[in-house]
Amino acid sequence: ASEGKDGASAAENIPSQVPQGKPGERSSVFYSAGQFFFEYLVVVSLKKMPDGHYEPKITYQFPKRENLLKGQKEEEERLLQAIPLFCFPDGNNWAPITEFTSETFSFVLTNVDGSRKIGYCRRLLPSGRGVRLPEVFCIISCLGCFGLFSKILDEVEKRRQISMAVIYPFMQGLRESPFPAPGKTVTIKSFIPESGTELIELTRPVDAHLEHVEFQALLQRLSPHLILHIFASAVLERRLIFLAEELSVLSQCIHAVAALLYPFTWAHTYIPVVPECLLDTVCCPTPFMVGIQMRHLERVLEQPMEEALIVDLCEGKIIRAVGDEEEILPGKLQNEMLISLNRHNNNNNVHTSEQVNALVSEAFVHFFVRLVGHYASYIKWGRSGSGSFQERAFCKAITSKSCRRFVKKFVKTNMFSLFIEEAEKSRIPQEGNG
Repeated sequence: ASEGKDGASAAENIPSQVPQGKPGERSSVFYSAGQFFFEYLVVVSLKKMPDGHYEPKITYQFPKRENLLKGQKEEEERLLQAIPLFCFPDGNNWAPITEFTSETFSFVLTNVDGSRKIGYCRRLLPSGRGVRLPEVFCIISCLGCFGLFSKILDEVEKRRQISMAVIYPFMQGLRESPFPAPGKTVTIKSFIPESGTELIELTRPVDAHLEHVEFQALLQRLSPHLILHIFASAVLERRLIFLAEELSVLSQCIHAVAALLYPFTWAHTYIPVVPECLLDTVCCPTPFMVGIQMRHLERVLEQPMEEALIVDLCEGKIIRAVGDEEEILPGKLQNEMLISLNRHNNNNNVHTSEQVNALVSEAFVHFFVRLVGHYASYIKWGRSGSGSFQERAFCKAITSKSCRRFVKKFVKTNMFSLFIEEAEKSRIPQEGNG
């Protein structure tokens, strides 16, 4: 029952730097990132406050925290304070209900050191009779792979309908399993009373950079033309605000927009579902990519904000624009991408979501290859093995005027600088040239 298979949201600047163990060392807090599926499973429930409002609180956490050291406890406190807010970003106007369609969404918490943790959430109504409140099961992991965690949350939800007690052995089994390499499968044994032992197979997609993406979500809501306007704004690191009511739609679409930038990475504030109490994020003078629930539109438009692109995902239109979006990308390449996106749109019924992902991604990667694919030839390597990028010569090598005009702006972005910084470090030492 995962209606929204979707992307992520980020609480930037939440100081939750977390100690990492050495590879292979089982510390009392964490297993080193990349080796284990997840760090925590937390349950966030709504607790009634004296003023009658409901506030999200963590009511259960696995594994337990008893054996943390003092310094580690403080680090964890900060991380755990942020989680409830992002599990219920839509404020605290809740009332007990009898029916609720479970939804899946995710968020990202950025640590002080820039590393990111992802929270995969399933909001559901516990089984029972009469009116009750939804709760959120949230898995915190360093690993980005939405499809895989959606499947894990399906299992958690299935067990929740029996009893909380059957969830823990399953999560324990998962925690002891190594995270599979791309394209590989891991099998988890799981016992459920009444139905015996089940084998659950979890497979990672082959293409690791598309594990967390659903481009179809964008194509279903926005015309190829608008997608290119949004892409152009993101490439120049502008301010982007997306509006929709459902958490799953916001987190899915924003994640897809960020993924269009591959092999570059959005390096600024990134909050696919902005909790109500953080709505003034839109007044930030720095670049951001944020999702806001439609009910807050009036409040957002009243805020004193710098130029931004505001996209309505429900109506598939742009509410506010800077005005030059049409002219940012070089014309010839923009037309090629339009043709490419229209083709996928027309064949939407034929393609699986993996095929759509691959086709869309290919069109955008091709755009970057055509414009800046020659970067490696303009890194000058010194004797010590460190590289330095020759920006002027790199730009001059582009023959088309419109392409050169665009690239001169693009090389000034944070995402391009970070990409080049990595490239300058990563020369593979040649054997025997010492």
